[in-house]
Amino acid sequence: MGGCFSKPKPVELQIEVVLPEKERGKEELSAGGKGSPRAYQGNGTARHFHAEERLPAPHPYPGAQDCVEAAVCHVKDLENGQMREVELGWGKVLLVKDNGEFHALGHKCPHYGAPLVKGVLSRGRVRCPWHGACFNISTGDLEDFPGLDSLHKFQVKIEKEKVYVRASKQVRVWLGAQAKGRSEESVLAQGSACAAGLVCAETLRQEGFSDRIVLCTLDRHLPYDRPKLSKSLDAQPEQLALRPKEFFRAYGIEVLTEAQVVTVDVRNKKVVFKDGFKLEYSKLLLAPGSSPKTLSCKGKEVENVFTIRTPEDANRVVRLARGRNAVVVGAGFLGMEVAAYLTEKAHSVSVVELEETPFRRFLGERVGRALMKMFENNRVKFYMQTEVSELRAQEGKLKEVVLKSSKVVRADVCVRSGGKLPATGFLRQSSIGLDSRGFIPVNKMMQTNVPGVFAAGDAVTFPLAWRNNRKVNIPHWQMAHAQGMTSPLLALGYGEGFDDVIIQGDLEELKFVAFYTKGDEVIAVASMNYDPIVSKVAEVLASGRTIRKREVETGDMSWLTGKGS
Repeated sequence: MGGCFSKPKPVELQIEVVLPEKERGKEELSAGGKGSPRAYQGNGTARHFHAEERLPAPHPYPGAQDCVEAAVCHVKDLENGQMREVELGWGKVLLVKDNGEFHALGHKCPHYGAPLVKGVLSRGRVRCPWHGACFNISTGDLEDFPGLDSLHKFQVKIEKEKVYVRASKQVRVWLGAQAKGRSEESVLAQGSACAAGLVCAETLRQEGFSDRIVLCTLDRHLPYDRPKLSKSLDAQPEQLALRPKEFFRAYGIEVLTEAQVVTVDVRNKKVVFKDGFKLEYSKLLLAPGSSPKTLSCKGKEVENVFTIRTPEDANRVVRLARGRNAVVVGAGFLGMEVAAYLTEKAHSVSVVELEETPFRRFLGERVGRALMKMFENNRVKFYMQTEVSELRAQEGKLKEVVLKSSKVVRADVCVRSGGKLPATGFLRQSSIGLDSRGFIPVNKMMQTNVPGVFAAGDAVTFPLAWRNNRKVNIPHWQMAHAQGMTSPLLALGYGEGFDDVIIQGDLEELKFVAFYTKGDEVIAVASMNYDPIVSKVAEVLASGRTIRKREVETGDMSWLTGKGS
């Protein structure tokens, strides 16, 4: 763990077949191709057991270990740097040719299911076209977040100029590292939806840490994918879970839900909870996240006004909005995702925003205006450059939203989005350092000013090498995943503000790429219907190359070609 934790101790393997009744009919392609059991490590990497490891009993369900092998193409069908989806009887496989070698991998990104064939192949890895997750084509390993799982890796052989891929259809097996219970070494991770804590726990188990690990969360649920809440308001907790409960049992990871921490006693290495319960730790990871700002207007106490923080919040919003009038306050990413989801469910959707256009601070005015037009074409009404002055109720429930422009908007449900503060108030009485804004400053190893206490996620500021080690805060899910590894290999990219936007493509047709520049340097990129341009640019930046403003002003994208191998 890069010096963050004590030297790993030998791990006792505990194998458990995860096969709920409703899942028994679901089988998948295994990377093995030998009919041998597979182990899923903490990041989802599949591998075979070594001889000294304890094997599970033979699988009780007939046919689960049948192999499938097929010739998928001729060796000359693919050029170096090319990818293709091929059928393998039981499903699709991504076939990659790189430096004269063929590799076969799972064809979908395990994060949100993007087709990797539409991604970018570069420097021995494939980058997802949607959110940028990267996978090593030789091993399938996840090399860059978001997501938790690696890709399946399948056997490939060449015979008589034909490429054969072999796999076995197999049921998933978890590889668990058995915790030793109460001992002198214990790691406690505290957080909200607990993405950083979960990644930390998984990484510890992968690295051989076999002592006690405890995750503490304010939520009622196991760690879940919070960004999905605004994208799928109907989603149930089990659909959002980052890992099933069987995973935590197999890995010996304890989870305390609805556990509110009120202070940290760093002298005695104890975390104190609201109910008076105290828990000792040897190492502590703080990932408290942020707290949303609430409306401060008259009538803020009326019913049916929400900030979406939990699955229950999201479910109630969509239930109340069906066939009724919904108002979203804030036109950032969360607010606009909520508005988009409600367009086909609510009678009306209105967005209130202080800026001139949606996304203005994030994407610039021109891109924001183009997206605003798209939403207007889908029945979303905008009230820009104004704020909420009053929430009016009927029998205690929201009926109208009054704006400072004097406009009155009918509303049965209101969602407040945007505006967050670090949820670090519970640390003010401890000796853990906070800056003037309430963020937790950490070093490049995510260490706080207190030995043995680390921090990650939305509530931290950390030194960014790309910006001469300037302390920055990046409230992004991908950062929480990366920081949760608390690794010296942390490699991040960040664009803080921009002074110009170069647009290539057609904003009216919503097929464009926007390059965000600061001075003479491209610091960020966004696109719509232009995949995989963002992934290509990300690979160029990841290689250490600086993209100059003049390179993108001409419209000539030839500087992006030839980056594949």
